[in-house]
Amino acid sequence: MKLALYQIDAFTDTIFGGNPACVVPLETWPADEVLLKIAKENAVAETAFFINKSDTIHLRWFTAEIEMDLCGHATLATAHVLKTFLDYQKDKIVFNTLSGDLTVSFDKELYTLDLPSRKPEKAVLPEIIKESLGKQPKEVLKARDYVLVYENEQDVRNIKIDRQTLDNINLDPGGVIVTAKGENCDFVSRFFTPQASIFEDPVTGSAHCSLIPYWSEQLGKKEMFALQLSERIGKLFCINDENRVFVSGNARTYSVGTLWLD
Repeated sequence: MKLALYQIDAFTDTIFGGNPACVVPLETWPADEVLLKIAKENAVAETAFFINKSDTIHLRWFTAEIEMDLCGHATLATAHVLKTFLDYQKDKIVFNTLSGDLTVSFDKELYTLDLPSRKPEKAVLPEIIKESLGKQPKEVLKARDYVLVYENEQDVRNIKIDRQTLDNINLDPGGVIVTAKGENCDFVSRFFTPQASIFEDPVTGSAHCSLIPYWSEQLGKKEMFALQLSERIGKLFCINDENRVFVSGNARTYSVGTLWLD
C-alpha cells in the first residue's frame, strides 16, 4: 500500500518553527495498530489521518503511544494540506473528530480553528507533579490538562522539570501546562506530557482551549496574542467566545513524500 505523506510546521510563519505534524490522507481506515506504527515511525508529536468523503472529513490524531481526543496543530496542518495540495475549494473545512465537529476557516495565509472551550477550575496539584517542579506555581487549575500559573514570563522560560519524576504519573491524554502573563504578548506557555516520546510539545493548540478562557478573564480581553516558549516558538492569535475558542496561526510545508506499507 502506498500513501501520501505531508510534513507541515504549524503555528509559525517560518520553516523549522512552530510544531511539526505529519498528515496522511486515507481512503479507508487501517487497523489502529497500523496508525500507531505510522505515527511512531514519523517521530513527530502528532500524525493526523483523514478520509475525505466530500460531505464530511473524518479526522483522527495519533501520537506514537495513543490516539488523542483533540490536537490543534495537526488540525491546522491538515487544513493546510487540503487547501495547498488537494484543491479544497470551500472557505471552511468541517472535520468530524472525537471532540465533535471542528471548523477551520481561511483568511489569506492564516488558518483559524474553532475549538471547544475547556475552562480550567481550581485543583490540587498531585504530589508527583509538585515534586517534579523546580519552582512551584502561584495557582493550580485543571481541565483536561493541569494549568500551572506562574508570576512572570521568565519563570516559564526557566522552569526546570524533572522528567524522571513526572513520568511516574499517567495523565492520558492530558499534560501539564505552565503559563504566565507575557512581556511582549498577552500570555506565554509551555506544555509537557509525561510518559510521551516527545516530552515538551513545541506548540499545543488544544492547550489553548483552557489557556484562552483563563487569560481572557484575567486580562479582561477577548482577543489575545500568545507565544508558546518552546525552542521552536509558536505564535497563536486567540479569541475567547463563550463556549468556543478561536485559535489562528500560519503553516509552512516542510516535506512531501510517500509511505510504502507493503
